[in-house]
Amino acid sequence: MSLSALNAISPIDGRYRSKVEQLKNYFSEEALIKYRVLVEIEYFIALCEAPLPQLKSVNPSTFEDLRAIYKNFSTENAQAIKDIEKVTNHDVKAVEYFIKEQFDTLGLSEFKEFIHFGLTSQDINNTAIPLSIKDAMNDVYVPEYLNVLAKIEELAKDWAHIPMLARTHGQPASPTRLGKEIEVFAVRLKEQFNLLNDIPSAAKFGGATGNYNAHHVAYPDIDWKAFGTSFVQEKLGLHHSFPTTQIEHYDHMAALFDTMKRLNTILIDLDRDIWTYVSMDYFKQKIKAGEVGSSAMPHKVNPIDFENSEGNLGLANAIFEHLSAKLPVSRLQRDLTDSTVLRNVGVPFGHTLIGFASTLKGLNKLLLNESKFADDLENNWAVVAEAIQTILRREAYPNPYEALKGLTRTNEAITQTSIAQFIDTLEVSDAIKTELKAITPANYTGI
Repeated sequence: MSLSALNAISPIDGRYRSKVEQLKNYFSEEALIKYRVLVEIEYFIALCEAPLPQLKSVNPSTFEDLRAIYKNFSTENAQAIKDIEKVTNHDVKAVEYFIKEQFDTLGLSEFKEFIHFGLTSQDINNTAIPLSIKDAMNDVYVPEYLNVLAKIEELAKDWAHIPMLARTHGQPASPTRLGKEIEVFAVRLKEQFNLLNDIPSAAKFGGATGNYNAHHVAYPDIDWKAFGTSFVQEKLGLHHSFPTTQIEHYDHMAALFDTMKRLNTILIDLDRDIWTYVSMDYFKQKIKAGEVGSSAMPHKVNPIDFENSEGNLGLANAIFEHLSAKLPVSRLQRDLTDSTVLRNVGVPFGHTLIGFASTLKGLNKLLLNESKFADDLENNWAVVAEAIQTILRREAYPNPYEALKGLTRTNEAITQTSIAQFIDTLEVSDAIKTELKAITPANYTGI
């Protein structure tokens, strides 16, 4: 049975496949194999360029033919490697044997024992996977994140002057502006994204236990540490972790996942606030012909996009949390627990992208209900008490907080009229009374 949206176990490969299709180029089994082939080929070329004495005769004109092996890598090539793996029962060794077959085709048979020379599997995995993550971040994640950020910033600007009743602990509080509240999320996202940019894409490269043992015993006069750093940084564009054990220590990768998790958490916070504003009737939602909001209640237009986003971002965070907690921990020089969890890296990326798309879709459907904002402000004149008591403090009026507390903490409705009547009882100048009466819930919004 071929994989389809109906028989896939994971919704990433089923229901949501079309939303995360791009990620197959970075996190699928085929993509992992391709990145491994890339690293092996570039490593061989680097050995030729060093050069190792036995590789001096390799014609540099063949380098592009070698690079074509991974540049033109196909699903058929990936399947050929998987077929080899059925015999070797070792995925990286299967890649080595596949490349050796390509060397035979290219007339490079005499040099094929320098494929994977002196390396352990993790020299390949711990360069291939960080490289795939880096590419996925740059090619897919960042553009989608920037789309969401741009929409949030646009709404913050559009709604900059919309006064609204703030709520702390769910209760009416000093008024604010809708645009400012949206801007809070934009700034939070940008600050965390700046931290994301500072995290290196780190890779391990140093032989069986990180000491270049095999390299050094074969060619003791070569500075293999310098070679490895040059290869990882200049050839692959990654940060060379050194010293290491057999595996990358994953501290930088954990930092990446933790920061991505915080970005997701900020969007979850936004999702919940917008969801609440919709429930308060601050926003209507654009209606799409043919859509059904409830199987029983025809009138419903649910804020499902924000709910979908919250669910997917939460699931992504749960996996990011496990990855960042698990990967930096390995028994002695290595155990195999990192290998199996790393195969799931694409899953939180997928749920994150679905969350981004859902938040963006929801934001694009919002219709501002300005009359509701105005009504809530007009029905909550008690919130100007803070302003009145602060001006009275300025004027050295005795016990202003207590005076306003007595007025506002009652079960009687506080209105513009009752506030004005209270102001008239104050023993202050007419100029101060005029100043106090000019304050309304709609204009008491700060800076």
